[in-house]
Amino acid sequence: MEPMPPSHGLVPSISLQRASAALASLFVGDSLAMPVHWYYNTADIERAFPGGIKKFEAAPEFHPSSIMSLHSTRRGGRSGRGQGLPDSPEIIGEVILKGRQHLWGQANRHYHHGMQAGDNTLNAHCARVLMRSTIANDGRYSRDHFLQSYIEFMTADPPAHRDTYAESYHRGFFANLVAGKSPHQCGARTHDTPSMGGLVSIGPLAINALLHGTALVAVQANCRDHLCLTHPDEALARICDGYVALIAGLLLRKEDEPPDRHLLVAAQTTMGIDLARLVERTRSDREIVGGRYSTACYISDSWPSLLYLAYKYRSDLKAALLANTNLGGENAHRGAVLGGIVSLACGSTVEDWFEQLVDHQAIQSEIAALLSLIAA
Repeated sequence: MEPMPPSHGLVPSISLQRASAALASLFVGDSLAMPVHWYYNTADIERAFPGGIKKFEAAPEFHPSSIMSLHSTRRGGRSGRGQGLPDSPEIIGEVILKGRQHLWGQANRHYHHGMQAGDNTLNAHCARVLMRSTIANDGRYSRDHFLQSYIEFMTADPPAHRDTYAESYHRGFFANLVAGKSPHQCGARTHDTPSMGGLVSIGPLAINALLHGTALVAVQANCRDHLCLTHPDEALARICDGYVALIAGLLLRKEDEPPDRHLLVAAQTTMGIDLARLVERTRSDREIVGGRYSTACYISDSWPSLLYLAYKYRSDLKAALLANTNLGGENAHRGAVLGGIVSLACGSTVEDWFEQLVDHQAIQSEIAALLSLIAA
């Protein structure tokens, strides 16, 4: 049964509490995992941080799994054959990430070089771009307003964020924009288009629309349209539909309704997984995340891994985010989405971690401003 959106001006306080916690936890989950983002060997995490990550940490100088030096600086994907004409413009350094191109050609350079404990990655900053765009547009998402805001943010000189790396989708988008395509048609397709990073900004968009009383089917359509701007992939869009339905179920459920059913339905409808049985029969998280499913970004593995962690740790956000971080791989973007889902399930964030974010005050103000417009 589709969850009922709130009537205009009658948003239950429990839904607003869940929304606030989920938005905060997006940034907490991202930042906690940042220093070991794309560490594909968990032993490397242990070597860099004995006992594993337990709190916010700065990005180490050395990254044992980094292949940033192999990635194209002219378009999406990796360097080499088929990666564009020799005279195609440099996207990294000239269009986006101005002044940081020199960091890309170095072996074992950390993707988030120079970032400090509590910093957020670029994709989390783009979720903030969406939130600020929505706030500036009187609380309603506008595709055109977002695109303008995204382009201005990404091309700022100096950069308006502290990250060193831009995922394939950012590079592909701006390569198409420089080539003269309309911003609405700049979404690029590469081997990693159907990836977890595409879902990071969907949570704020869906939460805002649902609390405004928009019907689920319309929210799903809007989120698909937004996703297609940067991640034009049908398989990812189908997962996005299921993700938005899960957000709706968790956000709008009654105060005394457990979250279990919504997580179980999401796993069954999107992946055909019996989530309760999977968790019951699993002895360690690594059997699933890094065992049954790869820890890479591809949505076919990262989405079921996320659902497993969300269900197992649905009442303990801190445990969920620590487990996710120390499993490695695509843990920052997975952590951003996981943080939002588990906070919707349990109704809270990890307040002491949220307060330690480098941009805590700005993020807190943006969340408050977004939610204040719900009943306006």
